[in-house]
Amino acid sequence: QVQLVESGGGVVQAGDSLTLACKGSGSTHGFSAMAWYRQTPGKERELVAHIGGPVDTYYAPSVKGRFTISRDNPENSLYLQMVSLKPEDTAVYYCSGGWYGARYYPLSSWGQGTQVTVSS
Repeated sequence: QVQLVESGGGVVQAGDSLTLACKGSGSTHGFSAMAWYRQTPGKERELVAHIGGPVDTYYAPSVKGRFTISRDNPENSLYLQMVSLKPEDTAVYYCSGGWYGARYYPLSSWGQGTQVTVSS
């Protein structure tokens, strides 16, 4: 099973930018869609964005216009470019490989994630 490893998190100030990366231990071509999720303590993991599906990309309303998801198939990688970061973007971010049916369905196991902390 392909393992996905996230990187690129850090501590930034509100308004700053970060780009997260996710690298597969093997080919991610079998995932017809891929996604980024995030989670804060005590809350459920939420879908931030996915790529692949009838509309190609989807963004949660809270990040639309600020985050951009992209995929590099030859490099088995997924990226999340984040600009104009807000304190409410603070979370652990997880990469996911899956498929799109009526919605995005995650298939890959969850990795360690990468922490993003945005200070005001």
